[in-house]
Amino acid sequence: MTDNALWFVGPGQAELRAADAPLPVPGQVRVRALQSGISRGTEALVFAGKVPESEWARMHAPFQGGDFPFPVKYGYAMVGLITHGPEARIGERVFCLHPHQTAFTLPETAAIPVPDDVPTQRAVLAAQIETALNATWDAAPRIGDRIAVVGGGTIGLLTAWLCAAMPASDVTLIDIDPGRAAVAEALGIRFAIPNDAPTDCDIVVHASGTGAGLALALTLAGFEAEVIELSWHGDAAVTLPLGGAFHSQRLSLRSSQVGAVSLSRRARWSHNRRLTRALSLAADPRLDVLVRETTPFAALPAALPAILGQAGALFHRILYEPE
Repeated sequence: MTDNALWFVGPGQAELRAADAPLPVPGQVRVRALQSGISRGTEALVFAGKVPESEWARMHAPFQGGDFPFPVKYGYAMVGLITHGPEARIGERVFCLHPHQTAFTLPETAAIPVPDDVPTQRAVLAAQIETALNATWDAAPRIGDRIAVVGGGTIGLLTAWLCAAMPASDVTLIDIDPGRAAVAEALGIRFAIPNDAPTDCDIVVHASGTGAGLALALTLAGFEAEVIELSWHGDAAVTLPLGGAFHSQRLSLRSSQVGAVSLSRRARWSHNRRLTRALSLAADPRLDVLVRETTPFAALPAALPAILGQAGALFHRILYEPE
């Protein structure tokens, strides 16, 4: 069989190209893909060619092919089976930060074991859980905090889900789509539309991907509270009402980006340790509500514009073999 990989070849254009997955040398493993996931926010910007030139080097994903803007092989949420490598690892299910590809060879240390109690469809969420985990470390919620998360996409939902695990926390997910209430409820999270959002919050996390969402986040923060920005806006400019409560309330606006381990954990946590912990968190069966949409890999180039252009959609899984 010929191995193939998905490439973004121009704005709004993708195709499958032949890919190499050679037999591994010592220190490497060969992995056969089971499922991968689309990180909607980031991959939509890459697909549209909206990665700013200043970020071309920093946005280079592990095992990426090509260079920005195009053609580029991009992605970082893959679960597969080790088919070649150390005998003890043959048949092991692993998570890899690898683009969408039917089979591939990579360093053994980059293939993170998936716990037995985590099914493949939830293991694919590991990179998104890792982002949310890093965000909670940056936000540093405390017992009893009132926390608002603006934006009910996958990252916002996962961040709210993690914050809600803090004892006595008061967490609300805010989204313009009332239909998100059912997803939030399945994850044990309170929901509100913007007009009903709580104010005077201790922490506000923004993950809507819009300037309007970030402006709303500033209005929800209490005196000297902090707003954590999770959205990446690519080359789009964002206008904020900094003449309002931002100064009088002495607010802080800080980014959280998963490319570096949060400063509060960096001295002790490696990227692999953080990703391993994210995989273990995927054992929660409530997360199944996030992974219902699927597309076969062979159909992905034709389906990708609709997948990435679907407003308000959640995580999308790519199937390399029938479930």
